[in-house]
Amino acid sequence: MAGGNAEGKHVIVRDFARSYRLAERAEGVYVWDDHGNRYLDGSAGSSSVVNIGHGVAEVADAMAAQARSLAFAPMHMFTHRRIIELTDLLAEISPGTLNKCWLVSGGSEATENAVKLARQYHLERGNAQKHLVIARWEAYHGATLAALGFGGHTYRRRKYLPLLQNQAHIPPAYRYRCEFCAQASACTLQCATALEREIRRQGPENVAAFIAEPVVAAALAAVPAPPGYFEAIRDICDRHDVLLIADEVITGFGRTGRMWGIDHSGVEPDLIATAKGMSGGYAPLGGVLAKESVVAELERTRSNFVAGHTYVGHPVTCAAGVAALRYLLAHDLVENARVQGERLLAGLAQLAERHEIVGDVRGVGLMAGVEFVQDRASKRPFPVEARVGPRIGDAALDRGLITYPLQGCVDGVEGDMHMLTPPLTITSEQVDELVSTLDEAIAVVASEL
Repeated sequence: MAGGNAEGKHVIVRDFARSYRLAERAEGVYVWDDHGNRYLDGSAGSSSVVNIGHGVAEVADAMAAQARSLAFAPMHMFTHRRIIELTDLLAEISPGTLNKCWLVSGGSEATENAVKLARQYHLERGNAQKHLVIARWEAYHGATLAALGFGGHTYRRRKYLPLLQNQAHIPPAYRYRCEFCAQASACTLQCATALEREIRRQGPENVAAFIAEPVVAAALAAVPAPPGYFEAIRDICDRHDVLLIADEVITGFGRTGRMWGIDHSGVEPDLIATAKGMSGGYAPLGGVLAKESVVAELERTRSNFVAGHTYVGHPVTCAAGVAALRYLLAHDLVENARVQGERLLAGLAQLAERHEIVGDVRGVGLMAGVEFVQDRASKRPFPVEARVGPRIGDAALDRGLITYPLQGCVDGVEGDMHMLTPPLTITSEQVDELVSTLDEAIAVVASEL
């Protein structure tokens, strides 16, 4: 397919080492460039944003109608109908008693605001020492400085390390390369009990929260937690008065074949940070869902939640969220994610049989990952200079498939992976097209290696 140099003269692009194609239009699971080339969107825009597919008229119409009637409201003085409607809807579909909602503009704001709310919860209860956040290595929780500080994706942190307020980290729940039990016949859940040890090291009186993704996304390419992991984590948090924050920025709103990724464990977190699929990519929107008992502490002291942003609860983005979530529910897309996710993972497993460089295939629902290795027996990753992940991504794009290539995922330097998160509207035929095209791309790069 024809490439392009369509960045424009004045745009600061994300990667100065590549040329960009000009996206012209999109519909369903496909995107077209200005040369008429069609691409299957295997990443739903950018790692699980366009959950309901491109070009849904109901969402565009809702946004336009809202912009004509009330485009902006000063939220320090007013509320409005769309924020009430959206938060009511979120409360209906949220787990347990997480029926209090704070709306922001995206995932990084959502994780930061969840941490702020956890901190203020402890302050209102007289536990001012509780300020530390524990997270996991190989975990990405956002691109802002605070989110990078408690995040654990070293590749993304490295250039900004002098600016970060570093928080504590424990090893990931990463069965394929687990430092505790990768060679064992069954998971020992030492990756979970590591939290207990870290809380003791830091002092329980100092630890405010633990944050984790139910399925690790942009740092490990769709690694689910092992059975029993979050049950053990919940117990540890409860014993030490530590709030559990589920980062569902990517896993929320049906991506894993359940409404929430944490639903697979049956555990109720104290806070959920979410974004992406809430608006389906039609507007920048994220939020924090909180247990009643957490927000009750701020209500009891009549406190001001010190986390204001200009676009908190923006009327047009709220309208987009309402329309997108109603579309998700009306078309039973959560169930489609479960069904088509099984087909996708089965297809990717066949690629592992055909290509020696495919070391691992994992995922749940329409959230799948492929890890590439030099040697299957040792699981040795490719050197970063080989650019295996990006090269497979480029080869797939040339053949009409958008993927989400990742590098530096094993140790912050090496580790090539691809994450696949197509729109939840994808059909069986389109899943087969995705797998077939990725098959071709892997074959091309493997032959060059």
